[in-house]
Amino acid sequence: MSATLSSLEVSNSTGLLDSFGVVKLVDSSRFLCRDFVSIRAKKNNMKKRWRFCSLSTDMKYSRVGQSGLESANNFPLLTNVLGSAAVGEVAVSSEQKVYDVVLKQASLVKRKLSSTGELEVKPEIVLPGNLSLLSEAYDRCGEICAEYAKTFYLGTLLMTSERQRAIWAIYVWCRRTDELVDGPNASHITATAMDRWESRLEELFQGRPFDMLDAALSDTVAKFPVDIQPFKDMIEGMRMDLKKSRYKTFDELYLYCYYVAGTVGLMSVPVMGISTQSQATTESVYNAALALGIANQLTNILRDVGEDARRGRVYLPQDELALAGLSDDDIFAGKVTDKWRNFMKSQIKRARMFFDEAEKGVMELNEASRWPVWAALLLYRQILDEIEANDYNSFTKRAYVSKTKKFLSLPLAYARSMVPPARKLSHEMKA
Repeated sequence: MSATLSSLEVSNSTGLLDSFGVVKLVDSSRFLCRDFVSIRAKKNNMKKRWRFCSLSTDMKYSRVGQSGLESANNFPLLTNVLGSAAVGEVAVSSEQKVYDVVLKQASLVKRKLSSTGELEVKPEIVLPGNLSLLSEAYDRCGEICAEYAKTFYLGTLLMTSERQRAIWAIYVWCRRTDELVDGPNASHITATAMDRWESRLEELFQGRPFDMLDAALSDTVAKFPVDIQPFKDMIEGMRMDLKKSRYKTFDELYLYCYYVAGTVGLMSVPVMGISTQSQATTESVYNAALALGIANQLTNILRDVGEDARRGRVYLPQDELALAGLSDDDIFAGKVTDKWRNFMKSQIKRARMFFDEAEKGVMELNEASRWPVWAALLLYRQILDEIEANDYNSFTKRAYVSKTKKFLSLPLAYARSMVPPARKLSHEMKA
């Protein structure tokens, strides 16, 4: 039920990187992706060999300021989204977790900025194995992105070559991670397998990739100021799926959404870059990226209620269901009633609030990176419209955006991507 960089593909997505590939297992803990070294042999057999390094992987409601975590009164989304003061320690804990990661990543990016305001991209690093294969590893990542996230892939073609390839590598890793719990081998995944996947992540961040797809990401994180924590957090979200199928409050659900989807923004913004014309704080841009991830994942949840229920999962706040006069039994019964419609209206309203918050940050991204993000945002938003058009029946009908509507959205996304960041008015001009 994750949403990742194919927040990016609407038709068969599970989120901002939605389902990513086909990680196969020999047993409950060893991945079947072939050794990077074993792929070195014959270049003309490359595509056949690499096909098996596959995949099938899916902000808090606070705002972060430069001076630190502010009070709840300074977080419009916190008070509006929760609609209740009875959040207590859990909300503070969730905020703090996200806040710490956001500030860490924002600080890392600031340290890596050149005097021109652009990120300094390092040359390719030396990796184990046959170095001539590295560019082909990136190409394979691009092929996977093109296959599973067509709309987003199209947008990445406008990016610089370095950014383009890096985004593909991140997409592929997220898809593979998501596939661990949502893919064909999900029933065989254990906590030990997740621990090994995390150890493998740590190795590739140290420049020791396990296979060719890892090699592309290893090169990416060496070039760009990408921190390992968002990647670890995504794995933690997958662990949650192994042991948790209910969420008592929205705050609990929020943290899950951050893990499986909000993390993608923290991974990708350092690569996409922030416009040199932007006057927004780095933290606010990352906060908007988190909001987009949360919005996408909430949309996935509302779209997939019936599908999740058939797997014994309910990704809806239990306290809000009870307040609406509903329970898990109503979800499993799958009947559209007035109570259900009213409940869904409130959930859709919340998701749209996160999309609104995300829009503020998209405009601050580097000019060459805005189009794919705008396209993902506009297309994913339309899923909410389709849920409404289906009379809120997410039990037996899957809301999707037609190819025609997708096609018509692309020019609008492109037009919005051309709008430069808003200039802040001086005190004199405001007066």
